[in-house]
Amino acid sequence: MIPDFWLGRPYYSLDAYCKKRFQGKVYKIALDAGLTCPNRDGTLDHRGCIFCSSGGSGDFAVKPMDSVASQLQTGQAMFGKKKTGNLFIAYFQAYTNTYGKPEYLEQIYEEALKQPQIVGISIATRPDCLPTPVLELLSSLQSRYPEKEIWVELGLQTIHESTARYIRRGYDLSVFENAVYELNRRHLPVVVHVILGLPYETPEMILETITYLNRFSIFGIKLQLLHVLKNTDLAEEYAEGKFQVLTREEYMDLLILCLQNLSPTTVVHRLTGDGPKEILIAPLWSLYKRDFFNSLHKRLRETGEYQGQNYKITEDSFFG
Repeated sequence: MIPDFWLGRPYYSLDAYCKKRFQGKVYKIALDAGLTCPNRDGTLDHRGCIFCSSGGSGDFAVKPMDSVASQLQTGQAMFGKKKTGNLFIAYFQAYTNTYGKPEYLEQIYEEALKQPQIVGISIATRPDCLPTPVLELLSSLQSRYPEKEIWVELGLQTIHESTARYIRRGYDLSVFENAVYELNRRHLPVVVHVILGLPYETPEMILETITYLNRFSIFGIKLQLLHVLKNTDLAEEYAEGKFQVLTREEYMDLLILCLQNLSPTTVVHRLTGDGPKEILIAPLWSLYKRDFFNSLHKRLRETGEYQGQNYKITEDSFFG
């Protein structure tokens, strides 16, 4: 049975969560705080993850390298013509947004949290970049701004170590588990990134990742279509014919399979993701996002499929 607060959709969307939490529409503004990543500065590697663009997944940041306040002002102006709301989440997206000195991190986070129309911040990072001082900073900010949301987004992508090595993720699964534990015990909501369509992963393997995540108390999930972008090592492998990207139909089937087995309490923050048109190599069908969503919702209505349909509560949850 689909809850009323899902607002008629067969999954628990971020839009539904925000409308219940803030009584209105909330938009995200992507930011670039001028940080880097251990997979790029030589700590782990210089090349980044195999799929990551030179923008560190921050290709949609409004004005990279401007101050946070300036970026937010620009971002709000971009949404100025919309009549459905004037509330925003500040999304620290580019590169690894806890990979810096705590003093600087506090400055940029507070710069966003102090803005009256910013209802929260979402911080994209790696599980291996959450040292105790940063965790304590986030906990402190949560206490200082109790009316605002503070989410931590972790790039897991897959639970399978063979795939993790292939994409150069750079950390073991135990590191992710420890990060979620530390965030959970501080009551900091966790959003997990999962990529669908990674080379050599079967639908069964992807379903294992979803089932694994059901064992944690995660707040949200981003289900991301694998995009092949220019000037990445993944693009070279694609050009050499080493793997194929998912077709539109294959992705829809896989996405629905994930939703059916996902806990119904997990908020779905993303269902496809975006590849910037100027650097996207494949799959080109993903540029027609509205058409995909229309088809997805039509199919879900016709079949009666919904999030959590096949979800099974297990007794081996990680944190009780």
